[in-house]
Amino acid sequence: MTDLLALTAELVDIPSVSHCETALADRVEAGLRQADHLVVERFGDTVVARTMLGRSQRLLLAGHLDTVPPFAETDGHRMDGETLWGLGAVDMKGGLAVLLDLALSTPEPVVDTTFVFYTCEEVERRHNGLGRLVAERPEILAADAAVLGEPTGGYVEAGCQGTMRVEATLTGRRAHTARPWTGVNAVHRLGPVLRALESYVPRRVVLDGCEYTEQLQSVGVSGGVAGNVVPDEAKITLNFRFAPDRIIDGAEAEVRRLLGDALDPDIGDRLIVVDAVAGAPPALDHPLLAGLVWATGHSPRAKVGWTDVATLFAAGVPAANFGPGDPLLAHTPDERVTAAELNSVREALARVLEKPT
Repeated sequence: MTDLLALTAELVDIPSVSHCETALADRVEAGLRQADHLVVERFGDTVVARTMLGRSQRLLLAGHLDTVPPFAETDGHRMDGETLWGLGAVDMKGGLAVLLDLALSTPEPVVDTTFVFYTCEEVERRHNGLGRLVAERPEILAADAAVLGEPTGGYVEAGCQGTMRVEATLTGRRAHTARPWTGVNAVHRLGPVLRALESYVPRRVVLDGCEYTEQLQSVGVSGGVAGNVVPDEAKITLNFRFAPDRIIDGAEAEVRRLLGDALDPDIGDRLIVVDAVAGAPPALDHPLLAGLVWATGHSPRAKVGWTDVATLFAAGVPAANFGPGDPLLAHTPDERVTAAELNSVREALARVLEKPT
């Protein structure tokens, strides 16, 4: 039986900050090419391995190679008994270790499998290796269902929220600060916007038994010309995390409704969507994903945040998140994963690959 903690430690010790995943991709590719039952292809630093057994169904298992930048000069692992600490231990080299082991140790799964180890998940979406495959080689990702190995604490997390970044610009009229009554202070006009955000009550929606809670937050404010000038423009940037039952147009309409009384288009106030990406609804009615839920022994829950489950859903593949490690530890100096977490996730996925649905 593979020592998943040791394998995770090996992967943690290979730096793979976004855009610098070559060394880790080399290690993954070399391991996969040891298996005669896999057809292995590489696209840049994204590595894909597939079984070609002619099964009636195909399950795609995916995980990203990259990590966020390190918090210290050294980013190697530290072992404390059965707990492994280190950059990427949670997000998501523990998940990669599980996928790599399953790819090598399951030569005759009951469903054909596709394993995707992809680049640049932690940076702008235009660099995302999975997204590039969707655009350039969509047939590689053809599957009946998919599991994204993001950290979920060993629970199946269904779908994901959509996310939208919006900029609201409020106008005013410049004046000398000694004579402010001759102008209109645009920064002061942000008050109603901030009060609307302060009184915002998150919408909760239950889909397939999973509760998604929407969130609207201010993430940036700017304005001002000089220390003695009443500002004629102020800008506030908002992030809206919306439930997967909303489309992008509907999410934008909701933000406009919430801020409607605080903005006056007649004097030049404007609201623009800077970027947006839809979420993905739960797909746990698919037999393969339902089988995974059964294998965990836990009730599923909604995914908080956006993941590439949405990328797969947009490509026509129902997907869920499932991986080792506490997601609250991702991107923190306290990233750690235990042998028990790794083995539990591996066991659940193995049941899906080895048990007919």
